[in-house]
Amino acid sequence: MARIAGVDLPKNKRVEIALTYIYGIGLSSAQTILQTTGIHQDTKIIDLNDGEIVKLRSILDSDYEIEGDLRRLESMNIKRLMEINSYKGKRHRLGLPLRGQRTRTNARTRRGSKKTMANKKKAPKK
Repeated sequence: MARIAGVDLPKNKRVEIALTYIYGIGLSSAQTILQTTGIHQDTKIIDLNDGEIVKLRSILDSDYEIEGDLRRLESMNIKRLMEINSYKGKRHRLGLPLRGQRTRTNARTRRGSKKTMANKKKAPKK
């Protein structure tokens, strides 16, 4: 089992797909990584030799922000937005959608489950 950037890559998957298990690497960046290393994309992880794994590790360490570093960078960006009191920062702080979505209905993922309010009593008719 190959361990790259603190992630155990699944043995029986193709290298192209297995690299996407690393946070910060999608399919297109996995394909460019494989082109630069010269590893065929249909090779399975279990079939990689140590030299190829070292190549992958070195390219990921030098050229890409992945895993912990990327998560730290994202959280610092969100904290910065919150500190400067930008609109997006306020929405992050309140736990509401930030990109202009409606919140009167929907937005249940960000706002949480419904909290039912007590009904108002109707005024009696005269």
